[in-house]
Amino acid sequence: MGVFYTISLYLYSFLVGFAGLFNPKAAEWKKGRKNPKWKSINSHGKNVVWFHCASLGEFDQGLPLMDAWKAKFPNDFILVTFFSPSGMLHYHKRKNPADAVDYLPLDTKKNAREFIQTIQPKTVFFVKYEFWGNHLKEAKKSGAALYSVSALFRPNQIYFKWYGGYYRTILTQFDHIFVQNQTSFDLLKKIQIESVSVTGDLRFDRVFQNKEMASKNETLEQFLSGEKALVIGSSWPEDENCLKELINQTDFTKKVIIAPHEINENHLAQIEKMFNKSCIRYTDLTEKTDSNELPKILIINTIGHLTNAYQYGDVAYVGGGFSGNLHNILEPAVFGLPVIFGPKHVKFPEADSFIESGFAFEIADPASLTKAYQQIESTKNEINQRLMSFMSSQTGVADKIITELIH
Repeated sequence: MGVFYTISLYLYSFLVGFAGLFNPKAAEWKKGRKNPKWKSINSHGKNVVWFHCASLGEFDQGLPLMDAWKAKFPNDFILVTFFSPSGMLHYHKRKNPADAVDYLPLDTKKNAREFIQTIQPKTVFFVKYEFWGNHLKEAKKSGAALYSVSALFRPNQIYFKWYGGYYRTILTQFDHIFVQNQTSFDLLKKIQIESVSVTGDLRFDRVFQNKEMASKNETLEQFLSGEKALVIGSSWPEDENCLKELINQTDFTKKVIIAPHEINENHLAQIEKMFNKSCIRYTDLTEKTDSNELPKILIINTIGHLTNAYQYGDVAYVGGGFSGNLHNILEPAVFGLPVIFGPKHVKFPEADSFIESGFAFEIADPASLTKAYQQIESTKNEINQRLMSFMSSQTGVADKIITELIH
């Protein structure tokens, strides 16, 4: 099975290289690995703590643990690696404690051996998933302590199939696996992986960090004039088509903030045309704009303002639920906003948890969206109080992990 794994790696690399002729992201994946920075890393004799994050989302998830680790062990050297260009290209936009950052080399035996011999990690954390077998095995042989944090498992994954034996051996390399939920715990126990504990999702810690860092946004405050908005986060056309019917209703008077997933000109123009109410783009709203003439819909056509925008809402619609790529519903939830999203969210257990608790509402079409919104409007104060209490109860994951490791 290991032979097939190696062949699949080389095949993947070849296909990405070919795709790079047409796809900028694929081209960056290849280009970023041509001149590895990790080969010249100098930790100055400090203990190297290696965090691997698949992409920017996992980096955000791992940040609370990185921060907590650096606070506990300020003299350690933190190395972060990424598989995806999204992490490498945008990690610097987050305040972070990393001492060095680079792409993870392709997971061949030769690459893994050179990487581990060069960086000589003492402690290794893999955030959520992406278990690269050769790197983990080489790190284990070197004497490093290996941990998986905020791991999430589902029954249909290869580790739990009859033919998944090789991949199960990869999981056995970890000294301990810290999982998000009981389902993951039970699945690992079934395949005789015993060193497991349920500590929760580091993203809860992260959204509270974001909340504490949230700053006043004068542009949004000018637009809202003290009102609360329906905040639509990371929306795709399928989401916007559902929202159109609700927002176009004559008796819908709430102000709306839309932060589309894609902010290219074609998509922005498409959004502006679908509503029978006037819109204004974030970058077009200035201090000189007459507040009495402001439209009801504000389109955020910039990057980096969505997380902060949720503090100005009282209801949130989170996009990606029609494609199976649901955006982070914890970001609005930390501000107490009830959440609405599409039907495809099997990879996001917090979605089902929120639905069961009455914090969130799944919709499939414009009619169910309108019904969900009306239900929220009549109960949102009560939902807000219960949701805030629930979110607070889920924090402290980074501290739990570190406490387990040092005792």
